[in-house]
Amino acid sequence: MKISVHIIPRASRSKIEQIADNEFKVWVTAVPEKDKANEAMIKLLAKHLKVAKSRLQITAGHKSKNKIVEII
Repeated sequence: MKISVHIIPRASRSKIEQIADNEFKVWVTAVPEKDKANEAMIKLLAKHLKVAKSRLQITAGHKSKNKIVEII
């Protein structure tokens, strides 16, 4: 299953908003350097979706605010 994620780094607090069935908006407090924002997003999504972090993988948009995340 693939989901579309729009990430907003350097937010004042971390949160997730589901926009559609497979579309999320994610705010993280981490900075977008050295993959810190991506790691924070994966951790937050895993908790929200109740899956292990190892089951989530960014398949497109590693350096973009718009990402495709695959749930394995």
